[in-house]
Amino acid sequence: MPEEIPPAVALFVRDEGEGDPVLLLHGLGGDHTIWDYQIPSLAKSFRVLAPDLRGHGRSPRPEGARYTFGEFEGDVRKLLDDRKSGPVHLVGLSGGGLLALRLVLDDPGRVRSLALFGAMGHMDNHTRAVGQNWAEILRDDGPAAYSRRLAMDLFAPDWLEAHMDLAERIAKSQEERNLKGIVQWALAMKDYDLRSRLGKIRIPTLILHGLDDNVVDPSHARLLRQAIPGSEVRLFPNTGHLIPIERPEETAQILLDWASRNSTRPAPPS
Repeated sequence: MPEEIPPAVALFVRDEGEGDPVLLLHGLGGDHTIWDYQIPSLAKSFRVLAPDLRGHGRSPRPEGARYTFGEFEGDVRKLLDDRKSGPVHLVGLSGGGLLALRLVLDDPGRVRSLALFGAMGHMDNHTRAVGQNWAEILRDDGPAAYSRRLAMDLFAPDWLEAHMDLAERIAKSQEERNLKGIVQWALAMKDYDLRSRLGKIRIPTLILHGLDDNVVDPSHARLLRQAIPGSEVRLFPNTGHLIPIERPEETAQILLDWASRNSTRPAPPS
């Protein structure tokens, strides 16, 4: 039975620069600020759209929302329509990468190229167990213990030791968030599986993954590369799940080069 999709909501979005659009999607529990270091560099050459997804940051938390991928897709389509955006260079981090893969497959005419950070084509037992552990810590020990566990899981050990103040600020910000939408989106991810469809992707695709990612096993980068024709992979040693934070300058340059290279290609048919 087709999923019943409620009306889309207007998302808060940071909209900067001019040129071909680059759409940056954050992950579960994040918001547009995860891209703070990359936006200024990209906005010199491109129009950058960095929204807060529903239930996150400054975007609405609609009454009755179930935070399914269908709902998130509808919101993103509305955003692109409202902003009169042509085909985008689509960038997704973690859960935003899962959403990006859905968008490419369901609405390919809207996407010119795809870049995925710490993403996967299906939910496996490892990531499911990580999420279950977070939920149990939040339930049993409270937000402070939950935020500490997040920091330990999201970042590579060496980076965490060298940037403890920043990691603690990022983790502590989770204590102040409304977690209802975050929890519901996490539940919607449990049965995520696009493996039978990935071979249909026909746009340039870049897969980026930290080799010390404790949330999404790095083996998913290889699985995505094997499934998506012509895709490319970049692996980052001594790097965890949040590559844009652990490797800010490198991420900015990679995205700038990627979007520039693929702006010369014809836009996909609508």
